[in-house]
Amino acid sequence: MAKARLPGQISGEVIDMDFMAEYKHWLESGALSAEEHAELQSVADDKEEIESRFYAPLSFGTAGLRGVLGVGLNRMNRFTVGQAAQGLAKLIVSNGQEAMDRGVAIAYDSRHFSPEFAKQSACILAANGIKALIFDELRPTPELSFAVRHYGCIAGINITASHNPKEYNGYKVYGEDGAQLPPAEADVVAKEMAATDIFTGVKTTDFDEAVKSGMIRILDKQTDEAYLSEVIKVAVNPDCVKQVADDFKLVYTPFHGAGYRLVPEILRRLGYKHIICEPEQMKIDGDFPTVKNPNPEYKEGFYLAIDLAKKNDVDLIIGTDPDADRTGIVLKDKSGEYVTLSGNQVGVLLTDYIITAKKLTNTMPAHPAVLKSIVTTEMARAAAEKNGVACFDTFTGFKFLAEKIKQFEKDGSHEYIFAFEESYGYLCGDYARDKDAVTASMLIAEMAAYYRTQGKTLYDAMEEMYEKYGYYCEQTISIVMPGVSGLQRMKELTAQALSAPAAIQRVIDRKNECQFIASKLVNADNLFFIGRSFDYALSLEGSLKLKEISYIHSEAYAAGELKHGTISLIEPGIPVITVATQANVLAKTISNMEEVKARGGMIIAVCRKGTVFAENSVDLTLEIDADLDDMLVPLPTVCALQLIAYYTSVLRGIDPDKPRNLAKAVTTE
Repeated sequence: MAKARLPGQISGEVIDMDFMAEYKHWLESGALSAEEHAELQSVADDKEEIESRFYAPLSFGTAGLRGVLGVGLNRMNRFTVGQAAQGLAKLIVSNGQEAMDRGVAIAYDSRHFSPEFAKQSACILAANGIKALIFDELRPTPELSFAVRHYGCIAGINITASHNPKEYNGYKVYGEDGAQLPPAEADVVAKEMAATDIFTGVKTTDFDEAVKSGMIRILDKQTDEAYLSEVIKVAVNPDCVKQVADDFKLVYTPFHGAGYRLVPEILRRLGYKHIICEPEQMKIDGDFPTVKNPNPEYKEGFYLAIDLAKKNDVDLIIGTDPDADRTGIVLKDKSGEYVTLSGNQVGVLLTDYIITAKKLTNTMPAHPAVLKSIVTTEMARAAAEKNGVACFDTFTGFKFLAEKIKQFEKDGSHEYIFAFEESYGYLCGDYARDKDAVTASMLIAEMAAYYRTQGKTLYDAMEEMYEKYGYYCEQTISIVMPGVSGLQRMKELTAQALSAPAAIQRVIDRKNECQFIASKLVNADNLFFIGRSFDYALSLEGSLKLKEISYIHSEAYAAGELKHGTISLIEPGIPVITVATQANVLAKTISNMEEVKARGGMIIAVCRKGTVFAENSVDLTLEIDADLDDMLVPLPTVCALQLIAYYTSVLRGIDPDKPRNLAKAVTTE
C-alpha cells in the first residue's frame, strides 16, 4: 500500500491508496483511447513507473495543477484537466447565473497539448452553462490576466507550465481580479474536484457547436490591440528611445514560446527600429529543441542569441520564457563578455530607473510604493527608500503582490509603481495582476535607451547601483525532489521542521557558551567567517550581524576560495569562525580549517554535536544539538551566530538594539 491523495484532494491531505489497484482501474475503465491504453499497458511490468504515475494525484493548489505529461493520476492529461475544469465549473455555478454569464477567459502557451487542454476546458465550461472566451492561438500569460479584467470575467484559465522542462504542462486558474487564485478559493476548487469522478463526472459538449451557440467566444487580435494599448501606457519616458533608435540594436528570443509576436511588436511601438529576433527560437515548438531548459534564468539557453549579438555588436539581449511572464537579460560587460543578470539585479535596475523616470516626467504619485516578496533582495528596499518611496514585502508568489495592489486600491494608502520577484517576474501598471514579460521587456528596453543617452550601458548602470545602494550577495539553490521518493523526502523534512524550535531552544539554553566565545572576540580588530554550501550563507549572516552591532570588522568567505588570495590575510591569533554543519562538505571544510590553523589563525568551530576534529586543529567549539537534515540545521545554527554577535556587542559596552548609523524605516499600516 502506498499513501496517496484522492483526485483533487487538497495538498497535505493523505489517505491510503493502492496504486496498483488504481492502475488497473484506469486500464479497465473503458474511457481511455487506444493510444492511452497502449501507453499504460507498456509499463505493466514496471512497478516503479506505475507507482510514479499513480502514487498520488496531482494536487490542486494556488498555482493550479502542474506535472509531467502522460496517462495516469499523477500526470497531466485530458482526465486530470477535465476534473479540474469541472471542479472550477461547480464553483462558478454555485455563485449563480450572473457569475456564469460573466464567463471564463482561457489562454495557452506553446507546450504539447496546450491547445487541446484549453479547448477541452472551454467545452466543459459550456456544458455547465458557463460562457468561455478562448484565444485563437497561444498568448502570453499576462494577456490572460488582462482579458479577465478587460472582459469582466468571473475567472481565467491558463494552460502552461511556465519555464519548466518540455515534459511538463500545467493548469492555472485566475480569479476575477486577474490574479491567481488565493489559497481559500483554490481549496474550494480542490474539494469540488475531489467530489468529481475523473471518468464519469465531467460534463462536456462539442466545441464547434458551442461556438455557434455563443457559449464559446473566440478572442483574436482585437484583444491583443486592447492589451498592447494598455502596455504602452506603462512606458515612463519613451522619448529617450527616439534619441537612440537610429543606431541602438537589441536581440530578442522567446524561447519557442508565446512572446514571439507581442514582445517585438511592443518594442516597435516603443520606437525601436533594430530588433533582431533569434530566428530558430522564434519557431513555436513544445519540444524547445534549441534549449535544454526554456528558462531565461540560465545563460545556456541564450547561446544562439549571444552568437547573434556578437555578429551584430549588440549590448542587450532580452529573453522571455514559454508563457511570456518571466524576463531574463544578457549584457555585454566591460571586457566584452556576455553575462546574465539575476532577477534581483534586473528588479533593482528597474526600481531605480522607474523612480528616476517618474521624477523626470513629473508622474510620481503622492504616496508611491515598490512591492517585492520576502525572498527578494533588500537592495530594492534601499533603492526605494533612499529615493523617498515606500517598500513593502509580501509572501512569495505574485498572487500575494496582487493582493497588496488590491489593498492599496481599497484603502488609498499608497499607489504601487513597480512590483517584482527575484524569479524574473515584473509588473508595472493597472491592466493585469500577474507578472508580465511583455511590459518588462518594454521597460528594460526603455531603460537601456535612457542610459545610452547618458553615455552608459546597462552594465555600467548596474555597477553604479552597487555604489549607490551597497553590495548585496545572493545565491540561488535549486532542489528537485521528483516522484515517490521526493514526496517521502518532503514529508520527512516537514516533520523535522516541527522539531526545529526545540533545537533552537537548546542553543538558547547554552548561551553561556556563546558568551564565552564572544569574550574571545571582544578585543579583535578583524575576524573572518568561512563555510561551504549552506554554511557559507550562514557565514555571511553571522559576519553581517557581528559587524552591524559590535563594530568589529568582519568578512565572510566561501571556504573553497581560501587559496584564491584570502589565505594571505590570515595572521597569528586572528579569529576565524568556521561554520561546519553540512555533512556532504564537512571533510573539505575541515581541510580548510587546518590550512587556517597552520597559519596561526584561532579556529572557532560551529558544528554539529559529535563532530570529530584532528587534535589541536580547533581552539573553541560550539556544538549544535539538533537531529536535523542538512537543509534544516541552519535554523538553530543562525541563532547561535546571532547570540555570539549579541554577547560580543554587550561585552564591548554597546547597546545591540541601537546600532550606530543604521536607520530602519518603519511603516505602520
